[in-house]
Amino acid sequence: MIDLHSHLLPGIDDGAATLEESVAIARAAAADGISVLAATPHVRDDYPTRAETMERLVARLGEALRAAAVPLRVVTGGELDLRHLRALDDDELRRFGLGGNRRYLLVEMPYAGWPLDLEATVFDLGLRGFSCVVAHPERNHDVQARPERLGALVEAGSLVQLTAASVDGRLGRPCREAAFRLLDLGLAHMIASDAHGSSVRRVGMSRAAAAIGDEPLAHWLTVGVPGAIVRNDPLPRSPARSRRGGRLARVGRRLSGAGPEDARPAGH
Repeated sequence: MIDLHSHLLPGIDDGAATLEESVAIARAAAADGISVLAATPHVRDDYPTRAETMERLVARLGEALRAAAVPLRVVTGGELDLRHLRALDDDELRRFGLGGNRRYLLVEMPYAGWPLDLEATVFDLGLRGFSCVVAHPERNHDVQARPERLGALVEAGSLVQLTAASVDGRLGRPCREAAFRLLDLGLAHMIASDAHGSSVRRVGMSRAAAAIGDEPLAHWLTVGVPGAIVRNDPLPRSPARSRRGGRLARVGRRLSGAGPEDARPAGH
């Protein structure tokens, strides 16, 4: 599996505090079946991470994992706050590209409230050659009330990333129900751990994949789509699945199941 959301870099945000803890999270990820893990530290006002710092710590962690014989490849990234990213120029944003892919940006969805400038920000980033991956929207109260609201963002070219602990129920029933509703609507494209440590937000990707109850879909969410992003390949076609949701489901299938030309991020 390929996990494109974690907070395992040491001492940089609210994730791992030490290099030893980073190695422990990485070891747990490898034991869970993950081969590639993106380090995506918070990039926001309370954690104003610079791309240079992220890159330096990824290199340092990679050396530590090789020394510890942990079979895991760590790639670069960042979890970007909507307001904070407006202060970053395009070169800095590209260096925060998800999984080392300079075209994709992991954008943090707040847990409460629908950002009034969300659609405008996604549109502007698309014009600049970026495609957004919206992180953990199923944990947002407004999305839980109206999951179909994400349809416009997906139609505009965004991808949606669900948290593993939402899918398998560790974060509670509202998150789990919203996650599966987004899947039913065709408005979710990958699962990631958002691992901060070894407690509730531990890696748990294999458990979430099993909770999907549909092996081809689980593979698409945990290997197919994230793998294509890391390799900079066209997004793979979504597996056939019984969905509800009418037009919104068709929108999700059109983006996530597009051919090589239609699967390109906005602006490409």
